[in-house]
Amino acid sequence: MSVIKSAVLGAGLCLFLLQSLVQAEPVKFSAVDIDGKALRLSDYRGKWVLVNYWATWCMPCVKELPELEAFHNRHKENKAVVLGLNMESIKLDKLRRFLQSKAVTYPIAQVDMAVNTPFGTVFGMPTSFLINPKGEVAAREVGALTAESLENFIERSEAK
Repeated sequence: MSVIKSAVLGAGLCLFLLQSLVQAEPVKFSAVDIDGKALRLSDYRGKWVLVNYWATWCMPCVKELPELEAFHNRHKENKAVVLGLNMESIKLDKLRRFLQSKAVTYPIAQVDMAVNTPFGTVFGMPTSFLINPKGEVAAREVGALTAESLENFIERSEAK
């Protein structure tokens, strides 16, 4: 088995194993994105939402940006979206330039660095929380994700 396939399967397995993190009630979360637009998790009810905590200095975070962008673009119209939460002290114009250079178009908000978040604990970056269509945390992953691992997890969850 190739190293890439092993990594993809491992990431998918991690998400699958963490399914037991499902919270019994919807998470309440809101922020303002880098363009001044309100982001409310409740606005995405009915869709899967990947909430991704990241920073520009984090190499695994930067490496996963194209995967998250691909996932977001494939599913944003009907099934799922990505919300990026930048956890660093960086000037807004510098963050915008960075995102433009990486061709990131999904919503990004800056949030204070914190271990405890409305979604759960952030031990390191990147940390992603997958929110189900009911607004509940379905999984948490510390480390870079792939679009394929996210799609596989969602397909398995919907088949149940």
